[in-house]
Amino acid sequence: MNTSVQTVRIHRTGGPDVLQMDTLELGPPQAGEVQVEHKAIGLNFIEVYWRTGLYPLPLPSSLGTEAAGVITAVGPGVTGFQVGDRVAYASGPVGAYSTRRNMPAQPLVKLPDGIGFDTAAAIMLKGLTAQYLLRRVYPVKAGDTILFHAAAGGVGLLACQWAKALGARVIGTVSTRAKAELALANGCDEVIVTSEDNTVERVKALTSGKGVPVVYDSVGKDTFVTSLDCLKPRGMMVSFGNASGAVDPVPLGWLAQRGSLVLTRPTLASFTADSAELQESADELFDVVMRGVVKVHINQRMPLADVGRAHELLTSRQTTGCTVLLP
Repeated sequence: MNTSVQTVRIHRTGGPDVLQMDTLELGPPQAGEVQVEHKAIGLNFIEVYWRTGLYPLPLPSSLGTEAAGVITAVGPGVTGFQVGDRVAYASGPVGAYSTRRNMPAQPLVKLPDGIGFDTAAAIMLKGLTAQYLLRRVYPVKAGDTILFHAAAGGVGLLACQWAKALGARVIGTVSTRAKAELALANGCDEVIVTSEDNTVERVKALTSGKGVPVVYDSVGKDTFVTSLDCLKPRGMMVSFGNASGAVDPVPLGWLAQRGSLVLTRPTLASFTADSAELQESADELFDVVMRGVVKVHINQRMPLADVGRAHELLTSRQTTGCTVLLP
């Protein structure tokens, strides 16, 4: 039996105005799939990349990678899930911008009772990103001094709290003085306001001229070279986003000239493709949230129908913390 669902899709790439609410007929889940009724949907910058065409998608296409809800139907061959399960996901085929969808069961994780739908939709992608950055790409240890760009953003607020709990000294960058206060209240020991300060000079001053062993950079084009210049010899540059635009091709000689630097461009998909690894990462994330080690800031809640406005606020850096879309 088919069900009518509301889905935000793009029929062409462009600005927020290309986001269009369509009514579609949804059939039963196929083999290996479940049907999820969404209760809350996460908003993430990768959806801007898809909307603008930076990351091409076949059109027309829905958007969205992260949501939480309840399983309403289970397709043939699915084990480990049943109707009524509270679940969340942050990967798999795009399509989270919808009231209900069919999707593969593999990317789903079960929600513990202590994690609400809003919280799950806010933290799955950002929190799992923080987990793989801090625990797997460069395992942060007590005594490390790290530099985290966009410290007042969705990933930044979670990651800086988590890094502080791991015993690191956290230097964050933000774009405004108001965001500096937010970052300082969420794990940062020092905050650099990029509109007022020279980031490289401040980092060198804060590290007695040595630089840091790791920089986490989701800003991209505007901060890439600066990030390299903040590293100590043999440090690691972790470029995991392009909020300011794609990074230009990098001459490998730059890494040698700055002291045998390591450059990586990781993605969440590579760290969650295995179901066991995904569940392990999610369990660690849920644990630090439920214990209060990491506090979640859902600072914007907007109806799914207002997703265009949500994209405008996100790209103009007018959001802080997490944004949740409500079907």
